[in-house]
Amino acid sequence: MPSPVQPSSRSTKETVKNALSRWGRKVGEATRKAEDLSRNTWQHLRMAPSIAEAAVGRIAQGTKVLAEGGHDKIFRQAFSAPPDEQLRKSYACYLSTAAGPVVGVLYLSTARVAFCSDSPLSYEASGGDRTEWSHYKVAIPLHRLRAASPSANKLKPAEKFIQLVSVDSHEFWFMGFVNYDSAVAHVQEALSGFRNLQA
Repeated sequence: MPSPVQPSSRSTKETVKNALSRWGRKVGEATRKAEDLSRNTWQHLRMAPSIAEAAVGRIAQGTKVLAEGGHDKIFRQAFSAPPDEQLRKSYACYLSTAAGPVVGVLYLSTARVAFCSDSPLSYEASGGDRTEWSHYKVAIPLHRLRAASPSANKLKPAEKFIQLVSVDSHEFWFMGFVNYDSAVAHVQEALSGFRNLQA
């Protein structure tokens, strides 16, 4: 009866070396992602008037999402989305405004990029005699979007932004993303995918 062929010592060493090398790359990638998430979360919390307020706001937003049945239902309700418009992604972030950063959620659908503040904001009603409250909303149809560009503060590289520019040259600056790289990739993918469909 023939004896089984034993792998050579060299082949075993190469197999172990390759396995350790793959494992090392995976650990390195996981470490990089954890560091990015930690840095992005810190930037997100720092943008609020207080870190405690931002943390409580994120918990409140998470509770609202659960209570109302998910981001898709909140998106449809806030923007009266038709049944054929599908929500692809949503990202907690801030929108830069003249009054300062506004915390909310950036929604990416098959038809638009939209933002809605987490809470209603106050404003003076016409005539200035009373204060009213409303959610701060922005909706840009994909066909009206000219560019989506990532950028960072040159003096503080951890401060990252996504600049959206409409075809009529209006600029919108989003920042404080917890998942910045994913947001950039999906916004740019949606824009290029929409353009490809139109071509």
